[in-house]
Amino acid sequence: MKKLFVFLTVAGMLTFGLNTTVIADIAAQDAETETEEVVQETEPQPGATAEQDLTPDYEDQSFHYILKEQFIEGGPAFMSIVLLCLIIGLGLCIERIIYLNLASTNTNKLLNKVEDALKTGGVDAAKDVCRNTRGPVASIFFQGLDRYDEGMEVVEKSIVSYGSVMMGRLEMNLTWISLFIAIAPMLGFMGTVIGMIGAFDAIAAAGDISPTIVADGIKVALLTTVFGLITAVILQIFYNYIVAKIDTMVNAMEDATISFMDILIKDKK
Repeated sequence: MKKLFVFLTVAGMLTFGLNTTVIADIAAQDAETETEEVVQETEPQPGATAEQDLTPDYEDQSFHYILKEQFIEGGPAFMSIVLLCLIIGLGLCIERIIYLNLASTNTNKLLNKVEDALKTGGVDAAKDVCRNTRGPVASIFFQGLDRYDEGMEVVEKSIVSYGSVMMGRLEMNLTWISLFIAIAPMLGFMGTVIGMIGAFDAIAAAGDISPTIVADGIKVALLTTVFGLITAVILQIFYNYIVAKIDTMVNAMEDATISFMDILIKDKK
C-alpha cells in the first residue's frame, strides 16, 4: 500500500509539473508571437502582400509546441486526467517489462545444472543451484526438490500449486493496465460531451448559430477524445507485448517442469 501511495504521489507530481510547464511555455510563446506580430505590423517588409501577412506560419512551429497548444485547447481538467492515466499506465507497463525480463531464465541450462547436481551432490546440491538461480522456474524446481523425500506425487502437487502462484505473480498489475486502457477513451468521450454542451451554451448565449462558435466548440470537444484514444493505443501495444511475453514464459515453465519431473523419476530409480 505504501508503494502504491508513493507511486501515485510521484505520478501526480509529474503531471502537475508537466501541466505547469506546458502552461508557462504556451504563455511565453504567445507573448513572443504577439511581439513579433506587432513588429511586423509596424515594420512591413518590402514585397510582402496582405495575404501573406494574414497567413499563419505553421511551418516554424515544432511538433512539441503544437502538442502543447492542443493540450491547452482541449481543457486542462480532462486532459490532465487522461495524461495521468497515460503516466500511471506506462509506469505499470515498464515495471512489468522489467520484472519479466529479470524473471526470464534459460531453462535448458538450468535443467542441465540440476541434473548434474543431482548426480554429483544429491538433492542438497540441486537445491543450492535452484536457490542461486533467479526466476520462477528455479523457484518451482526448489519447491519440488524440497519435497523430494515425500514421494513423486507430493512433488508433482507441489510443483503444480507453486506454478499457479508464479503465474499469478507474472500477471500482476495487468488488470490495472487494462483498466487504464478502457478508462482513457471514456474520459475522452466525457470531455467531448461536456465540450459539446459548452458549445451549445455559447450558441444559445450568442442567439445565433455562428460557424466560428460551432467550429471552435467542436474542435475543443474532440481534442479530449483524440488524446484518450492515443493513450489507449499506446497502452494497448505495451499490454499485448506483456501478455505475449507471459504466455511464452508460461509455456517454457510447463515444458521445463515436465523435463524436471523426468529427471527426478530417473534419479529416484
